[in-house]
Amino acid sequence: MGEFDYSAAFSRNIGWVTEAEQAELRNCRIAIGGMGGVGGVHLLTLARLGVGKFNISDFDVFDIVNFNRQVGASVSSLGRAKMEVMAELVRDINPEIELNTFPDGVNKDNIDAFLDGVDVYVDGLDFFAFDARRQTFAACEARGIPVVTAAPLGLGTALLVFGPGGMSAEDYFGFAGCDEMEMAVRFLVGLSPAMLQRGYVADMTRVNLAERRGPSCIAACQLCAGVAAVEVLKLALHRPGVRLAPWGSQFDAYRMRYVRTWRPGGYRNPVQRMMRFLVRQQLGKMTRAKRVA
Repeated sequence: MGEFDYSAAFSRNIGWVTEAEQAELRNCRIAIGGMGGVGGVHLLTLARLGVGKFNISDFDVFDIVNFNRQVGASVSSLGRAKMEVMAELVRDINPEIELNTFPDGVNKDNIDAFLDGVDVYVDGLDFFAFDARRQTFAACEARGIPVVTAAPLGLGTALLVFGPGGMSAEDYFGFAGCDEMEMAVRFLVGLSPAMLQRGYVADMTRVNLAERRGPSCIAACQLCAGVAAVEVLKLALHRPGVRLAPWGSQFDAYRMRYVRTWRPGGYRNPVQRMMRFLVRQQLGKMTRAKRVA
């Protein structure tokens, strides 16, 4: 086996990026919160893009229910810390990678260290990790760090980018004063204002926001990683073409549809208000149906 050589390992990226830009990516630091469904595949995808420095966080371990979507989940990794497993996998791609790990997840005590020297933050936190997400988004805003969030919704992905010159995440989603259920509704509608994933769920009994559960799929996670990686590339290399919130976009592979949205006012936008009303109605119908059953 030959020795690792960065230039050779990522030479096939050249053409989409210049050699000088590849060197920039090598010196770029990306923070990723969460190493689960999307966070893990974000890490490996960005490492193959040639990003050379990462700050990663996760406090969880791999379980068998993770097998359907999480790239680090396997028989050999059952019960092992997600961050430890993903660190091994990414170092197997690039043994020269500079990796700072945060085994307690992202919290108020380590947020400064987690974001130290970071060029772009990529959100890979669990859908319901609202406290950690709000704290991290706010810290990024205060530091002028762009945030990329690509969510696996249905059999597709929805993308939002927050950063200097755009709307803040807190102002876009309107989480202040909401209980967890309302935050879940606002996060869902804010991520996918086009709601392309509606209508083809095969078993609606598997969707329950109140119980923090819903169906997931590796196809959606892989789509998220590709979309997020391209946005990170543009941000890290200061290329044009990044549209900040309240712009958003969604691609649904099942319907083979792509929609770009613009929601000025964020959660206050009349369309967003209407979508939240419809989602609440749907959730109410599901709850009543379960009670009858």
